[in-house]
Amino acid sequence: MREIRGKKALITGGAAGLGRAIAEQLARAGADVYLLDIDRLGLTDAVGQLRSLGVEAIGAYCDVAQPDQISASVQGLMARWGGLDILVNNAGVAYYGPTLSMTAAQWDWILAVNLHAPIQFTRELLPVLLERAEAHILNMASITGLVAGGRFCAYHVSKFGLVGFSEALRAEFGRQGLGVTALCPGPVRTNLYCATPSGHKHKATPTPPRWICTTPERVAAKAVRAIRRDQRLVLVSPLAYTLYYTKRFAPGLLDALQRIGRRRKMRQKEAARAA
Repeated sequence: MREIRGKKALITGGAAGLGRAIAEQLARAGADVYLLDIDRLGLTDAVGQLRSLGVEAIGAYCDVAQPDQISASVQGLMARWGGLDILVNNAGVAYYGPTLSMTAAQWDWILAVNLHAPIQFTRELLPVLLERAEAHILNMASITGLVAGGRFCAYHVSKFGLVGFSEALRAEFGRQGLGVTALCPGPVRTNLYCATPSGHKHKATPTPPRWICTTPERVAAKAVRAIRRDQRLVLVSPLAYTLYYTKRFAPGLLDALQRIGRRRKMRQKEAARAA
């Protein structure tokens, strides 16, 4: 996308964290922004800040886990703007704990927010995006959508699906002027971990050390650059690069590390049984 100024952008999960940071970067580049979130107070605050940058900023309540609310939000956007240039599927949730402890409802919730919502927004907005000479879809995936680990199984599944969805869209519609990016950051300093339910009765969801996390502002800057340059896949943070290239060129190393952790866990179990 050669020019962002004057474009219309929809950002889900735009009241705080990554969504708000991306909205601010787009607004500073001259785009009008339409924010969706379940945090009404956060929306009010974000819209006020963004309007001070001299662009049109709109905030609307939407629970993206509810398909009917997604459709209503799309209708509201079209009634206000009549079109769209940039779609940022950013809203996301997670669950920490053993996969065995997850209920069907928890699986449905995570997949609804992280995967089904981006698919529905894209499906309903794709016709108007393709009407533009150039348009872009940015899907907020994760390094966990490229390299899997434990205790966040449903989150990994949803992000792997989002990366695949992004690649398929790009392959199908790239020739029609639609850019598609899968943005895959490592841990980011947001409220995601604090808001993540834990499947452990006596253990909260762990927060990564601050030094290993990147900032929302850095991710947002990479996001806007990806839109400008029509980048297919964007990694953010040294950890994301390390995991991605280790899996790509030395996948056996990741397996070896997992085996070491597995043996340590087995020794702990044996010691506990012996006691």
